Amino acid sequence: MFKDRDHAGCQLAERLLAETLTDPVVFALPRGGVPVALPVARALGAPLELLLVRKLGMPGQSELAAGAVVEGEPLDVVFNDGVLRMGGLTKADFEPAIAEKKKEIADRRVKYLKGRSRTSAKGRTAVVVDDGVATGATARAALKGLALQSPAKIVLALPVGPEDVLRDLERLVDQVICLEIPEPFYAVGAHYREFRQVSDDEVVTLMDAYENERKNK
Repeated sequence: MFKDRDHAGCQLAERLLAETLTDPVVFALPRGGVPVALPVARALGAPLELLLVRKLGMPGQSELAAGAVVEGEPLDVVFNDGVLRMGGLTKADFEPAIAEKKKEIADRRVKYLKGRSRTSAKGRTAVVVDDGVATGATARAALKGLALQSPAKIVLALPVGPEDVLRDLERLVDQVICLEIPEPFYAVGAHYREFRQVSDDEVVTLMDAYENERKNK
């Protein structure tokens, strides 16, 4: 049981310090992954980046992910082919939604990072951090998009997640580090004493504070 996201991040940082991570850059999945990733980036002395992902929900079933748009150069679109077949839809049916999600990603980057330039993972160790995984849909899309940046190594670092999902995600990365793998697994929030929603303003505050820390070193 973690006290809160900061506590989980500090424990995750201790675990990662035992690894050999060459030229790391930490990628947080906002919003919940940012307060977890901050202690990790601080411990590793690494840049803290955001990996922005927007889900493409099925028409009339917004929680059912048909795919996702992942930030990158260029932006990547990852589809769940099984869900498309089940709904009798094609990738072309999502073109208007894709355009909308691309704009949302651009708007969020401006909001969260105020125009600061992106840190590339090319040739570096990319450490991807979230507050946990349940289905793994968002992490799966994010990892596929990140791979297009050609990092030397991808490490997925999580406080908590179910064993079957972690096994699935292992195929997309070089290493998975997860502190707690409970059985049975119910929900990510069940493993935190305090698991309130992280606001946009909090993301901005945390990212600004860490940017200033690094500038003043």
